[in-house]
Amino acid sequence: MALGKDYATQECSIARALEVVGERWTLLVIRDALYGIRRYNDFLVHLGIPRAVLANRLQALTAEGILERRRYQESPPRDEYVVTDRGITLWPVLWALGLWGREHYGTAPLRIFRHAECGTELGPYGACATCGTSVPVADVEMVPGPGLDPDPADPVSRALLRPKRLLQPLAVDPD
Repeated sequence: MALGKDYATQECSIARALEVVGERWTLLVIRDALYGIRRYNDFLVHLGIPRAVLANRLQALTAEGILERRRYQESPPRDEYVVTDRGITLWPVLWALGLWGREHYGTAPLRIFRHAECGTELGPYGACATCGTSVPVADVEMVPGPGLDPDPADPVSRALLRPKRLLQPLAVDPD
């Protein structure tokens, strides 16, 4: 029997969510968008994703209201992809999946996420133990961890070596 392409027979909110974000590249595109990556070529370089797959994922995420396509240059026309409020609500999913992956498959953390206001590393549910609050995504600072390659080959990965708040546009130095 052939594997189905959807979860139409499943009465489950997880199955419905997987219809949107369950493809192998999709959560990585969303992760990068939360990191501040906005431009097509930057996604392409950082993810190492085939062009057709990236174009399809960006189109699907835009259609679902997870990303918003915005024009940043008129001549020639160029667009960027910005995380919407709907996309921001996926942060806890990515945070939990990252922690699970670190615990079961990783060694040293690649990135450390902390409360920008006080510098405390986020707890297992994305809260700040020092302030006793759930930290909004815009108040999360990402810094390189000890497991991250200190000299990556691509300019996007090099830009991600600098501490930065999530959602803020990533400034990529041209090569």
